[in-house]
Amino acid sequence: MADIRKLINQIADREQQLRYTQFIAPCVRGGRLRTSVGGIVYTFAPQPRDFEGWGIFEPSDEKTARLIEEPSLPQVAEYLQLLKPLRLRLAYVLKRRTWLAYPVNESDMQQRLGAAKPVPVHLVTEAVAFEPIIARWDGGCWWFDELDRRAEPLVADRLREQMQQLTATESLQFKGITPEMRTVYHLATYKAKEFESQRQQQRDEKRLRQALKQGGGELQEFRDRDDHWLVEWTTADGDRHTCAIAKNDLTVVSSGICLSGRDRDFDLQSLVGVMEGRDN
Repeated sequence: MADIRKLINQIADREQQLRYTQFIAPCVRGGRLRTSVGGIVYTFAPQPRDFEGWGIFEPSDEKTARLIEEPSLPQVAEYLQLLKPLRLRLAYVLKRRTWLAYPVNESDMQQRLGAAKPVPVHLVTEAVAFEPIIARWDGGCWWFDELDRRAEPLVADRLREQMQQLTATESLQFKGITPEMRTVYHLATYKAKEFESQRQQQRDEKRLRQALKQGGGELQEFRDRDDHWLVEWTTADGDRHTCAIAKNDLTVVSSGICLSGRDRDFDLQSLVGVMEGRDN
């Protein structure tokens, strides 16, 4: 019983101490603050609630901590030095000052955290896409520390140039490129609006190729014609055919041969059999 009372008194003392303790912490808008006092982790809602950045806070009660002032750069640096660093490369902005990033070295991240994967990095400043950075892990979140001054600066320039030229990921190539660079480029271009038409064309091609393959044919090329595609393909024997195919359901608009007005009774897959039978 005495031990229980002693423990209760210790907890009460720590909570009383917490009321007069100021602490530094990073915060994203709408997020929570965490600090440890006497080995106990406390979580607070920041005031003001929409604050984002680094701050020095003081608990108002057991659930809320108010912003006292913003810390100096040396204070922030001292805080970050306590956290584990990792070299990452930025892909694109997720929200405000939070970016999605990918490890510069996959094996390094895998050894430290068990898996290599894209991660959100908070409070990023002075950065653009493909910039190499140092981020710090606090056990729950990644926080931006600084730009990676040791990294080759030309890599980010080359990746941005290729993105401006709308280079597809599979066509990306330059001296010194790594699998990690190709992955972060794919992440960035996948979310870029400029690449949407390219992605749509790839989806259309896959759809047509699969339909022809199921029928025994092979796609050669296709051209967009508003509500339909002009498709060039070959049979298993190598005979070449051109037909117009509706985009919505792949029915035949025009087969290129006389089907007695029954073109729309067939789709692209079944048309292959019709053509092979005609050729034979």
